[in-house]
Amino acid sequence: MLLHPSLASSCSFHLLKSILLDLKKFSTLNSKAIAYLRSIAHTLNPVVRIGNKGLSASVIKEIELNLNAHELIKIKIQNDDRSVRESMLSEICEALNATAVHHIGLQIIVYRQASEPKIVIPK
Repeated sequence: MLLHPSLASSCSFHLLKSILLDLKKFSTLNSKAIAYLRSIAHTLNPVVRIGNKGLSASVIKEIELNLNAHELIKIKIQNDDRSVRESMLSEICEALNATAVHHIGLQIIVYRQASEPKIVIPK
C-alpha cells in the first residue's frame, strides 16, 4: 500500500485505517440498486413531513419508526432552500444509518435494510 509522505508515520496510518473502517459501516448501493429503489419509491406517498421548524428528536423518531416498518420511505421537506434540504438528508442518513436514494424537489427518499429484508434488491 502506497501512502502519501505526510501519512507515513504509524499513528497516521492507524488514523487512516480507522477512517476507512468507519466508511464501511455505511451501506453503499450500486447504481443498479439505487435505480431499482427509485422505481419502487415512485408510487409511494410521503409518510413523514418536515415543517418549517426542521428536524427535531420527534421527527427523527418518526422517521426511525417508518424505516423499521417499510425500509424505503419518502419524506417531504417544507423548505425552499436546497442546501438546507440536503443537510437534513445527510443528517437523517447519518443519525439513522440509512442510505439516501434520491432527492428531487421537496421530496427525499431514504432506505435502510431491515434485519429481515422486505425488499429484494437485484445485484
